[in-house]
Amino acid sequence: MVRIVDIRETVVPIKSEIRNAYIDFSQMTVSVLALVTDVMRQGTPVVGYGFNSNGRYAPSGLLRDRFIPRLRAAEPATLVDENGENLDPVRVWDAVMRNEKPGGHGERSVAVGVLDMAVWDAVAKIAGLPLFRLLANRFRGGLFGSKVFVYAAGGYYYPDKGLPALQNEMQGYLDLGYSVVKIKIGGAPLSEDLQRIEAVLKILKTPDQLAVDANGRFDLETAVAYAHALAPYGLRWYEEAGDPLDYQLQAKLANHYPGAMATGENLFSLQDARNLIRYAQMRSDRDILQFDCALSYGLVEYLRILGMLKEYGWSPTRCIPHGGHQMSLNIAAGLGLGGNESYPGIFQPFGGFADGIAVEDSYVKLPEIPGVGFEAKSEMFRVMKALTDN
Repeated sequence: MVRIVDIRETVVPIKSEIRNAYIDFSQMTVSVLALVTDVMRQGTPVVGYGFNSNGRYAPSGLLRDRFIPRLRAAEPATLVDENGENLDPVRVWDAVMRNEKPGGHGERSVAVGVLDMAVWDAVAKIAGLPLFRLLANRFRGGLFGSKVFVYAAGGYYYPDKGLPALQNEMQGYLDLGYSVVKIKIGGAPLSEDLQRIEAVLKILKTPDQLAVDANGRFDLETAVAYAHALAPYGLRWYEEAGDPLDYQLQAKLANHYPGAMATGENLFSLQDARNLIRYAQMRSDRDILQFDCALSYGLVEYLRILGMLKEYGWSPTRCIPHGGHQMSLNIAAGLGLGGNESYPGIFQPFGGFADGIAVEDSYVKLPEIPGVGFEAKSEMFRVMKALTDN
């Protein structure tokens, strides 16, 4: 029977002198976790790794004080599949969430997401499969995408960074092979943001190569003013105009913006995702849902969200997760999502995907190695592996 023999966690800084409309990243951190099993492959134990997405600080206290001790205390037989040959992510999830009340999805969901990622990495490694193939086999009859749409997220507000520097940044993403890019809005007056948008559009072939993201900054009046100003451009999407839990704002905004809108990266549970679909007048023919498994209780909960979306008539292709990490990339390929965010230039060493895998016209392939594929991203894996090297 498979056993978890050790769980280790550390905090890693990813600070940067950038800001969006709401926060700066001068003190940003992530939790990195290693889950060590007693399964041996090539003479070494199988280790599953996990971390949380950018934008939420390391949930170290919750992991160390509550969730890791709870997982350590669980009976090994309650954490494995029916044959005892592999971990069961749902049973592990149930164990760590034992005695947790409904609601309170803020930082708790991030901590569980870190653990869940490590569990799925271990499960796929024990099965000897890349995670995207494991997911495709379990949930889609073996069907998976050989490549995944990705877009380059950047365009943050930097100190003393003018329009030429913004254009240079976006051109750099185009040179890497991305054909769709995203910039921040809402951290400057509308007139200045429109100048930023127009500067980027000058180096793009079509307006739908550019998405914009307000990071929840606006009240309804400001969101509507931006909607009216943005609509004539025909951009890819207008993202997170207001507070993520203000479903009424989102619903009213839909009456003022005919193009695609995107939101969901700051909704961390099935319940919150369902309320978005119920009450925010999201449009299943054009809008984008950005739920991020690494922030929202992990893939176990994400599967429940996908099930809910199906009940409401939404295609998984409308889901393009936030976070720019390899876990969501595997989910996108294995479960047929519409793509994945990418951070090719920031939040290192966690931003971007496997080393040496080219982006071609905003599509990327995945490494054919067991697990999530962290080992194929050398600088990030060096940080992860340090957890088990001593």
